[in-house]
Amino acid sequence: MALTDADVQKQIKHMMAFIEQEANERVEEILAKGDEEFNIEKSRLVQTHRVKIMDYYEKKEKQIEQHKKIQMSQLKNQARLKVLKARDDMDLLNEARQRIADIVKDPDRYTKLLEGLVLQGFYQLLEPKVTIRCRQQDVDMVQAAVNKNVAVYKETVKSNITVRIDQDHFLPSNICGGVEVYNNNGKIKVSNTLESRLDLVAQQMMPEIRETLFGSNPNRRFLD
Repeated sequence: MALTDADVQKQIKHMMAFIEQEANERVEEILAKGDEEFNIEKSRLVQTHRVKIMDYYEKKEKQIEQHKKIQMSQLKNQARLKVLKARDDMDLLNEARQRIADIVKDPDRYTKLLEGLVLQGFYQLLEPKVTIRCRQQDVDMVQAAVNKNVAVYKETVKSNITVRIDQDHFLPSNICGGVEVYNNNGKIKVSNTLESRLDLVAQQMMPEIRETLFGSNPNRRFLD
């Protein structure tokens, strides 16, 4: 039986529809496979970079931890050095006390020291009449220092001065030595005992020692 043109056209359309369906299915298959491969590659890349990022931050964390250990070690060393310095300062004060005791035992050195302490007391008061107190055992040496320094004071200040050594009230005999110088009415005193001079040095050093040991006080407004 011969095919008509309509039958031919119908078969052609059927074949074209079949080919198109096959092509669409192939395209969908290729796209699905592409998506699958893309997702696999994406997952692989994400995992690879995730591992790299984790390694990077793990190394950073180790570096930070190492840096912290180094800083802590440095701070500990600095603190140890500060404590040693403070101890050295305290040892220096103790050594100074011992040296003062040695000076007092040497009459020549102690005499010169008394002369300086007496004259300094004159200059600090700048009074026409002063009274000196000393240890009872130092009266003769103090009197000699007064006799020597009255002339020096008059020459320097261009003013007279009358000095009296208090024979009724002596400084304790168990102190290292030195003098206290008073104005005429006794209301103003210059303490030039060896203990007071050493205490003054200690007070000047103590803020530095305290700050070295314990750090600065955030509540302190003035440093002098």
